[in-house]
Amino acid sequence: MDKRTTAMGASNISRKDFLRNSVFTTLGLGIAPSLMAEATNVVSYKADGLRKSVKLKNVRLETGFEYDGNEVIATKTGLFTVEITDGKFSSIQPNNPKANAIDAKGLLMLPAFKDMHIHLDKTNYGGPWKAVQKRQGGVKGMIALEQQILPEMLKTSTAHAEKLIELLQSCGSAFARSHVNIEPTSKLDSLKHLQVALENKKSTFGAELVAFPQHGLFYTHSMPYMEEAAKMDIDFIGGVDPFSVDGEIAKPMDAIVKLALDHNKGIDIHLHESGDSGLKTVEYLIDRVNENPVLKGKTYLSHCFVLARLEKVKQEEIADKLAQAQIGIMSTIPFGGLIMPIPTLYKYGVKVATGNDSIIDHWNTWGSGSVLQKANLMAQLYGYGTEFHLSRSLKLATRDILPLDDKGNQQWPKAGDEGSVVLIDASCSAEAVSRVSPVRSLIYQGTAVF
Repeated sequence: MDKRTTAMGASNISRKDFLRNSVFTTLGLGIAPSLMAEATNVVSYKADGLRKSVKLKNVRLETGFEYDGNEVIATKTGLFTVEITDGKFSSIQPNNPKANAIDAKGLLMLPAFKDMHIHLDKTNYGGPWKAVQKRQGGVKGMIALEQQILPEMLKTSTAHAEKLIELLQSCGSAFARSHVNIEPTSKLDSLKHLQVALENKKSTFGAELVAFPQHGLFYTHSMPYMEEAAKMDIDFIGGVDPFSVDGEIAKPMDAIVKLALDHNKGIDIHLHESGDSGLKTVEYLIDRVNENPVLKGKTYLSHCFVLARLEKVKQEEIADKLAQAQIGIMSTIPFGGLIMPIPTLYKYGVKVATGNDSIIDHWNTWGSGSVLQKANLMAQLYGYGTEFHLSRSLKLATRDILPLDDKGNQQWPKAGDEGSVVLIDASCSAEAVSRVSPVRSLIYQGTAVF
């Protein structure tokens, strides 16, 4: 097992500098001049000037597990030279220290992170600090507050979304699934403003969008706007607490399913309800997906806190049904009085992902921008402290992509995999999760972000 080498030197721009630098230079990148000069010598270009290929040497990759009997006690690594061409890995070779390539200086290469539940369209991030106000009236009280503040927020929502994307990038995320408000106050403006931000960032960041009726489908007559949004460039039809907001389960859920089917979209529903109505909503969605198998693998429940309130037997029953229907859970990894049964979901094969949800907005101010920190929190909550379990916990940040399989066989990267990676100051993924190790560089589909 190779010893760790020193982290990338002063030529690499810091995350703080990256965030401070709002005017990107060549190719929209925030790369320090010395690293850009080094990169220019090893990057090929197409006739239209777009980056075609990038090569890195002294890249640390995980190669297997080290065992004491049957127990994994360490992770083996080695140094490699890798090349990314047209956004995908084209070559992974034994290291050539003399190669004409960017020197990764022994940093660990991991799959780029993905924030799978966030609201990029409504944030105070990038502006003056503002804590949340005392909540009154539950979800409907928050709806009333949003109706008051959204017109002003919309004036700067594109710029704030871009700043929030830069925060995610600085923490190693190259992709996000963002919910975007669709309701009578914003109409389609939140969506349009966010689409501008994403267009401005498209060379360094990817996203999928959820048309989200935050104020209820029927409580605020959002259906006409949702129908329009479903025809636009979005990926999922969203929903929120059908019983507590719209007053019933069947009508809003059926409307969501119909929109998804009519427009070939996925489904991603916020479900905070933790009582009987929450369980009935989960069961209702499972039934609708089983009736329409085309929705399997593209339907998700965000939060779904009711799972944490169920007795163990019922919990396992629902987990099994979710797995059979291929409905995933987007958990924000809550703690304190509410801990999600993630180990049970994993046991039955339910897909679990995470995100920062809200970052400095009127809902909460706790989001750090790091999904690696979310993986660390999950590992702490469930006692995943061994080398093996820490290494498995990384999949929460990468959306199920792991360098090694459970047997220790190298499975990433391989030729044809997407060339979106982080270079991180850690000896292995287990250390990265345990220490929330610093991200030193982010590459999105072959393009260096910082």
